[in-house]
Amino acid sequence: MDPENLTEREYLLQFAARPGMFIGFATVRGVTCFLNGYDYAARRSGGRGLDGFREWLLTNHLRRESNLVWWAVITQIALPERDADTGLDPEQEIRVLEVMFDLLDRFLAERESAA
Repeated sequence: MDPENLTEREYLLQFAARPGMFIGFATVRGVTCFLNGYDYAARRSGGRGLDGFREWLLTNHLRRESNLVWWAVITQIALPERDADTGLDPEQEIRVLEVMFDLLDRFLAERESAA
């Protein structure tokens, strides 16, 4: 598929299916950096990027106020019992990425249906 003809959701679904193909490795940090870069580029070119994603996460999944950035909110959702002072082990990385891609897709699907 030509990336020029994809919706944001379709493009990010392709990224989620093979993040290593886009960034060389699939870690929470790498995926977060890619998505932040995507967000900035989309907004600079008039797109919506991840606008509203953090607020959607807080309202629909964390259900409380937080000053955390969106990827830290997702980590809390994915691993509610995790000690925030320790790094992620490989199984936790996989879990956070699964939850991240699922929540991102659900957010983009809701946004598309509301448009």
